[in-house]
Amino acid sequence: LLVAELLCLKNSSLKSLVADRQAAFPASGEINRKLRNAAEAIARIRAQYEPAAAHIDTTDGISIEYPEWRFNLRTSNTEPVVRLNVESRADVALMNEKTTELLHLLSGE
Repeated sequence: LLVAELLCLKNSSLKSLVADRQAAFPASGEINRKLRNAAEAIARIRAQYEPAAAHIDTTDGISIEYPEWRFNLRTSNTEPVVRLNVESRADVALMNEKTTELLHLLSGE
């Protein structure tokens, strides 16, 4: 019912509202990577990104937030992979840059 109310208030389609949200918060989608040593790779990420973080949450893996972007990195409970999600605030280029940066650091490059 809340969604129906929002559609009426905004006089917009659901497709349009979803597109607006996706533009406001571009996301990488879940990226899965097989790693030889996931714990070591996650430690590298933490050492690089935790010191300047605005917020850190370890409820589900490690989530690190900055004013303009954030990411979550966690190991899978069912597969030998780590899962990475990156989001930014209305900046696709920043999201892509940080995704590439994180993937390189994960792989040890």
